[in-house]
Amino acid sequence: MAQQETRDRQPLIERVRARQQRHRQRSFFIRVPFAVGGFAVLLLGVVMLFTPGPGWAMIIFALGLLALEFAWAERMLERVLNQVERVSDEVKQGSPLRRAVVVGVGAIAAAGLLALVLFWDIPLLPG
Repeated sequence: MAQQETRDRQPLIERVRARQQRHRQRSFFIRVPFAVGGFAVLLLGVVMLFTPGPGWAMIIFALGLLALEFAWAERMLERVLNQVERVSDEVKQGSPLRRAVVVGVGAIAAAGLLALVLFWDIPLLPG
């Protein structure tokens, strides 16, 4: 339990760097598929920016995979994680009114999506 609490308090980029050290000890035949998969997921994420899907989430996931192999991906991932942590802290420390507005906008967006799906017969999943 104490190890879990320590891990949760450790900055996310430090956990990525620790995983990177373990990953670099693996065989070449394990590392290559990670890199290829990372590029494939990155491409899929970029495509999802222009089509329905969680594009940014896929890009962040791809950067996590690529950061195991490439320094440029680690730097980009660190920037993204810093921004996410900054925004998260702003929301957590914001006023109750600000939090209520964020929740309200999210609820309105969800209700709007539900209305589109129900009233205009837009499918949630293709097929």
